[in-house]
Amino acid sequence: MVFSSLLFIYIFLPVNLLCYAVISDIKKKNICLLIFSLIFYAWTSPKYLLVMMAMAMINYLGALGVEHFRSRRKSGYILAADITASLCILAFFKYLGFVCELSRFITGVPSVIPEIVLPVGISFYTFQLISYVVDVYRGDVEADHHYWKVLLYAALFHQCIAGPIVRYKDIADDLKERKTGIDDMNDGISRFCTGLAKKTLLANTCASIVESVLPESVSQISQATVLGSWFAMLLYALEIYLDFSAYSDMAIGLGKMIGFHYKENFNYPYTACSITDFWRRWHISLGTFFRDYLYIPLGGNRKGLARQIFNMFVVWSLTGLWHGASLNFILWGMYFFVFLALEKFVLLKLFGKIRGAAGKIVPRIYTGLVVFLGWVLFRFSDFAMLRACIRTMFGANGNMFTNVETNTVIINNIFFLIIALIAATPLVKNMSVRLQKMAVEGNINITHIYNALNIVLPVILLFLSTIALIGNSYNPFIYFRF
Repeated sequence: MVFSSLLFIYIFLPVNLLCYAVISDIKKKNICLLIFSLIFYAWTSPKYLLVMMAMAMINYLGALGVEHFRSRRKSGYILAADITASLCILAFFKYLGFVCELSRFITGVPSVIPEIVLPVGISFYTFQLISYVVDVYRGDVEADHHYWKVLLYAALFHQCIAGPIVRYKDIADDLKERKTGIDDMNDGISRFCTGLAKKTLLANTCASIVESVLPESVSQISQATVLGSWFAMLLYALEIYLDFSAYSDMAIGLGKMIGFHYKENFNYPYTACSITDFWRRWHISLGTFFRDYLYIPLGGNRKGLARQIFNMFVVWSLTGLWHGASLNFILWGMYFFVFLALEKFVLLKLFGKIRGAAGKIVPRIYTGLVVFLGWVLFRFSDFAMLRACIRTMFGANGNMFTNVETNTVIINNIFFLIIALIAATPLVKNMSVRLQKMAVEGNINITHIYNALNIVLPVILLFLSTIALIGNSYNPFIYFRF
């Protein structure tokens, strides 16, 4: 599916850009973009294009109804009905099987679990459409009276299948009028090529090593070495960041190429100094969605300590459940809820009392370990495999600390690990910013070097990524399942 999606972009993006260059009228540009976006979605999930179109229609009508009855109580009922309808459709596709499994475990009914395929990106575009209607209800945006524009908002091929979650009010002006300058085009191409390289060269390699060292089998996990299991989970932590942030990079880059300006979705979360800081940096669009449309409406921290803890519990239960219909995701959400609550009331105050270099090092070590162990919960939906992995990591199965095979894998991949770790930090970005600043200040040699790198590096990354895509059929995209 990932290869198919990227192949579509390789083939149709130049055609789309050519159409943009030829067409000057914004309405015709949007119609062109809508057609390309619907073809793109049908390419990846042909059976469920009608689901997206129906969801867009429900929320299009909901927004019109809310706006029409804005000064009356009916607008609240319409909003509630709209949100309920949208979440029921999402729940049917994403959680019906999970609910049936729980029911069968408790009551023995039903005997057969229905197999329902999850439409690609349904979690993302459902949240987007809900945020649109809520913003109309709040008066932050006006309801769009053209259904096809609401459909375009939901179907934008840059980000509809794996985020980021884009709010209508953030791109409303771009939908009405947008221009693509040479700087936006250059930045967009560079950002897209960087994301593509992250995905094909780094995230896929991480995934391949993880599968070879720690395959998803209870017996094989139990027989792994302690060092091997930690090495594999470190690469998994890098994989999930590189994988998801890569898609956000590509979405932001593709958007810039045709005049859309999406907000950042990641801000180097592995450099965070607390779990609170981590979640300000990781999947920013999801975190702000839950904050603005759930946590604050529930009362946030304005109604006392007990209510604040309850609100956090609800938000993190649903954050976990959003990521997948499995108990391990709920457990993962609860895991972070506990640490966030501890930080809010205890840990951050304690960290604030640590002076000197230790005051910077200790919080980061704590954050890294908490996040790292959280990804162990995230990876295994099978509790037998989860238990086996945790026992192996702490040597509870009587595992060897290491062996020749583990040492060989680590030595063979140590330089790749260093590169992947650097890619998860702002080191390269900071060097680029510093180089740009020196170029702007008038250093002619630096200016030539900076301009050459801006031209050559995206071409090299695109070339290497294309070779990797052609030569490798293993292209997992973790967040497609959400």
